[in-house]
Amino acid sequence: MDTIPLVHASLGKQELEAVAEVFCSGWPAGQGPSGQALERELAERYGVDGAVAVSNCGAALHLALLALGVEPGDEVIVADYTFPAPAHAVRYVGAVPIFADVRADTGTVDPQSVADLVGPRTVGVIAVDTVGLPADYAELRSITDRYGLFLVEDAACTVGATYQGCQAGALAPVACLSFHGRKGITSGEGGALLTADPALAADARLRSSFGIESIFNQAQVVGLPIPVFTEIGYNYKLSDIAAAILQVQIGRIDELLDRRRACAAHYAELLIDDELITVPHVPQDRTHAWQSYLVTLDPSVDRAGVAADLRAQGIGCGHGTWACHLQPVYETTQPCPVSADLFQRHLAIPMHAELSINQVERVAETLRSTLRTHARPYRTQGGAA
Repeated sequence: MDTIPLVHASLGKQELEAVAEVFCSGWPAGQGPSGQALERELAERYGVDGAVAVSNCGAALHLALLALGVEPGDEVIVADYTFPAPAHAVRYVGAVPIFADVRADTGTVDPQSVADLVGPRTVGVIAVDTVGLPADYAELRSITDRYGLFLVEDAACTVGATYQGCQAGALAPVACLSFHGRKGITSGEGGALLTADPALAADARLRSSFGIESIFNQAQVVGLPIPVFTEIGYNYKLSDIAAAILQVQIGRIDELLDRRRACAAHYAELLIDDELITVPHVPQDRTHAWQSYLVTLDPSVDRAGVAADLRAQGIGCGHGTWACHLQPVYETTQPCPVSADLFQRHLAIPMHAELSINQVERVAETLRSTLRTHARPYRTQGGAA
């Protein structure tokens, strides 16, 4: 039986040819010609003055908080239901992550929860576009403007998505992208910081390279320029190899997203009438990038049993994402009940641009059958147990 992986990167001949060109150029390291070209493409696509290509989205979040001047003891409100990179970034700078609960229907951060958490030490908010769906930015911007807070968009999962006609990645003054292997476009690993503020971008670019200007640029200067370290920086550069791959992938965004959308639409057709699961909800004012496809299981369903059966039949699956406030590293008693509930009931099923319609149908059929095996108690239409 053929396996159907949970995720699969869409990389091929075009990307290999781009890598070969970098090999021939003699500059595979970061902040070279391919990296700078990628930054120009990102800035143009997202309509921002500054784009900084970095090693991953977590690095972009860290650099953003440094550039925004977050200090030890400050509080930053972060979306709870997500991979914990935003909260980690807050900890990197010695600040305190305050976890905001999420909407039950979308899994995106609940603006009312954010508003309720604003206190005297709050300096900003990191919203997350959960598994490909943009958050409620009109309401979030209203809150941050009212209290004089910064707003960062964690758009790690949403390349190609939109909110009220605007692209995800351009929905806040600062945004962070991910190019990890399961994202809509990928270089295996990678990320970017996007901002309308060129000074903030310059700060992030400098800190991403140990606190010195681009070695490639300095090598073009006649004479013997000696780099001067002006900041305590980090090695967060994206290699030119990865940058070249991403230049190809950017040109394929629409193609790859169309494939994911077709899979998501077919899943919905096949699963929407099953009383044991709820399919993803997408509000009318936004579109989904479908980094992941999460179904919400009825409380009667044994998720671990369903996952074990799916994997035994060659179908990849996962738990969804994390309720960060429950992770031991944070040691918080702060409640986020909606996030905690989704953490227990979400199930990720295969979603990527390489899925065939036949595979989608096999996943849906197997899932529906497995749900009935693991629903406790499950009663037939006639009422017999």
